[in-house]
This record gives sequence, C-alpha cells and structure tokens, in this order.
Amino acid sequence: MKAKIRLILADDHAVVRSGIRMLLEAQPDIEIVAEAESGRQAVDQVRKMKPDVVLMDVQMPELNGIEATQEIKKIAPETAVLALTMHEDDQYFFEMLHSGASGYVPKRAAPDELVTAIRTVARGEIFLYPSLATRLVQDYLKRADSGEQPLVYDDLTPREREVLVLIAEGLTNAEIADRLVISVKTVDRHRENIMRKLNMHNRIDLVKYAIRTGLIDLEE
Repeated sequence: MKAKIRLILADDHAVVRSGIRMLLEAQPDIEIVAEAESGRQAVDQVRKMKPDVVLMDVQMPELNGIEATQEIKKIAPETAVLALTMHEDDQYFFEMLHSGASGYVPKRAAPDELVTAIRTVARGEIFLYPSLATRLVQDYLKRADSGEQPLVYDDLTPREREVLVLIAEGLTNAEIADRLVISVKTVDRHRENIMRKLNMHNRIDLVKYAIRTGLIDLEE
C-alpha cells in the first residue's frame, strides 16, 4: 500500500484550518500530521514531524511565508512547501519560489485544485496555478516574437502548439478541453509537456527565468 502524503497545515485562522482539514481528511492519500498557527510554529513542527508537504498561509505572525519557507528548506530540504495565499502578484510568487517553495494556490482556488497541488508538490514537481502559467506563456511568446527568446515551436507537437496558443489566450484547462474536444486530463499532460519544453518545469528553471526576464529583482 502506498504511503500517505504527510502534511502540516499552517494558517493563523482556526476556521480556515478547520475547513481545509475537512477537505483533506476526505482524501485517502493525505494525512494531516500537525497544524500550526504561526510561521515559527510551522518551522518547529517541521523540525519535529519531517512532513512531505507544508501547506502554509503566506500571511502568518512571527515569521511570514517567505521567512518560514527559507528556514524549513534549511532544516528539511526534502519537505515541499505549498503556499496558500490571497496574493497573485508575479513578483510575490517568484520570491516564494526563490525561497524554496514548490508552488502556490490562491485562496479562491477550487477544492480539487488544492488537492491536485498538494499531490503535485509531494511528487517533487512544481505546481503552476493556471493563471500564472498563462502569464508566463504570454511573456515567453512576446519575447520570442521580438527575438529575445528562442522559440521552441519545432520541439512541440501540433497539438501542443494548439494548447500553447490557448493557454496564452487565458483559457482554463476545462475551456481548452472543450475547445479541442479532449479530456481535461489530456490538457494537463500537454500543459506539463509544454512547460517542460519551455524550461519552466521546475522551481530552479522558473526562478532563473524570472530573474533573466526581470520578473523579480533580487537586489531590492
């Protein structure tokens, strides 16, 4: 039997923790091993429990999400941090990645998107929320058109090219599936292949891209 994903739930609002706990306890492959109501408490719990994933609210007392993530990655580099946030600013997201987070989920996300994100980072992968992936692809194509960035169309299949254009237009996975008459799962697989071929498949590649294109300024 496959081991469950051991997760620490960190949020300073008890009502939010309770709602997320109800959602995750219904998942057969996820186990909440501890909760934390501050960034410092999250770090302490990670030191003690060594979980697979920390689902962490970014706005936390004592230590904020960026600071807590940095400490967690020092003491437990194998633990994935998934940021749960109201902020959807590009620079903020890339700063979290630079601190060691494996992705983020906005608090407006649907429950199944949160569960998918947890499973994704638990596998050691990066989770790109669709709206951010759209902005990355739009930026990439803009730079490719201007000659700043080598275009990877030759490496993409015809279907991946179709999906790439629709991502850049801002369509959701479900809308792309409807447009191309394919399953959402197939769209997910095409999206993963596209991001990998754009060298945006892992945290380090994304951070390098963000620095190179000016999405984040590490000297601020």
